[in-house]
Amino acid sequence: MTTHTFDIVVLGAGSGGYAAALRAAELGKTVALIEKDKVGGTCLHRGCIPTKALLHSAEVAHTVKTAATYGVTASFDTVDIAGVHKYRDNIVAKKFKGLEGLVKARGITIVSGEGKLGADRTVLVGDDVYQGENVILATGSYSRSLPGLEISGRVIASEQALTLPEIPKKVLILGGGVIGVEFASVWHAFGAEVTIIEALDRLVPNEDAAVSKGLERAFRRRGITSKLGVRFQSAAQTDEGVTVTMEDGSTLEGDYLLVAVGRGPATAGLGFEEAGLTMDRGFVIVDDELRTNLPGVWAVGDIVPGLQLAHRGFQHGIAVAERIDGQTVASVPDNEVPKITYCSPEIASVGLNEAQAAEKYGADKIKAYEFNLAGNAKSEIIGTGGFIKVIREIDGPVIGVHMLGDRVGEMITEGQLAVVWEAFPEDLAPLIHAHPTQSEAMGEAFLALAGKPLHALS
Repeated sequence: MTTHTFDIVVLGAGSGGYAAALRAAELGKTVALIEKDKVGGTCLHRGCIPTKALLHSAEVAHTVKTAATYGVTASFDTVDIAGVHKYRDNIVAKKFKGLEGLVKARGITIVSGEGKLGADRTVLVGDDVYQGENVILATGSYSRSLPGLEISGRVIASEQALTLPEIPKKVLILGGGVIGVEFASVWHAFGAEVTIIEALDRLVPNEDAAVSKGLERAFRRRGITSKLGVRFQSAAQTDEGVTVTMEDGSTLEGDYLLVAVGRGPATAGLGFEEAGLTMDRGFVIVDDELRTNLPGVWAVGDIVPGLQLAHRGFQHGIAVAERIDGQTVASVPDNEVPKITYCSPEIASVGLNEAQAAEKYGADKIKAYEFNLAGNAKSEIIGTGGFIKVIREIDGPVIGVHMLGDRVGEMITEGQLAVVWEAFPEDLAPLIHAHPTQSEAMGEAFLALAGKPLHALS
């Protein structure tokens, strides 16, 4: 057994892990980055990047189908799914090569293998021991299923959906959250008949209720079916398809069933409990600075309770590397982390939704305003509906921004700045938004909450 000593040992090379490693190396630390698969983790290889590549292919397909709307003569033949996969794989390969080069250039030692947390800030990989002055746990997440529902054959999770060699004629999606509505957008644009099954009474239930309703209307217009408020009971599959039975006795049939009921923390079998970590339902419990209960052991990203987003993991990793370096780094609460769902139309949000704001401040102490994108020239040009919703405390700052519409995710940083800096709409109203842009809709919402709407009646 050989012992290797480093300033920092990072277990897991996904978004949180590699961000921590890069920042720590930049700060002059020696770093071992342990990964059983590939640097980049789920986000790069099986999540964020490949799914967004599929969504762009879907956007292109939809644009070709509707080209006549824009005065362009075009004919839609079919989607070459092998070509789509090739496009997606090329994107991932380029990003992977760039990340590998960056990690190598920073002098980080990459250790290939499955690591397990040991005692006294060690990680065990086979017969080798990696000892760190600090250890950062960043082992990520996995696709959940439901009790008794096995992912196999025609019952698939997002990983299998990404590489499906065919376009289903008819597909069922169990779960109307982020993953479910994104794949619904992809498959519908590719020509599939799509039905979403959601146990709660609305799609994207973690978003503002107005966003959910707007997305449901948009999906209905496109022909995507949503079965809301119905609970899954069982699934039976044959070589040809899947039959899903709900608790009310109704059934649905499809070529495939995508299980999109969320992601769980990937912590089982990694020695965490044996090492004495405080855990809760598989998650690692940390303080506000991401310290665990074990001295010198930190945890970042999806294994920490809260939002499971790559950019949250990036922020966690950077913050921990800087804290180990002795720097004071402010914590970013989850409600200040921007969220984007890349369905069509797109969803973006930050801060409190209207129900949360009413609960925290009182319904009579807040004011919400929605600016319909029908009043925005650029949105009309690109053919999207939707709205910008801004929530403020009465006589106080902006506390929430919620958006629905194609490409609105590109504007969420402005919303985050408004919320995090506790900006008043009166402070933001004089700022100039270039014309014609979709960002003008954000400016219009600020103007309205400041009491001087321009392109809308108050």
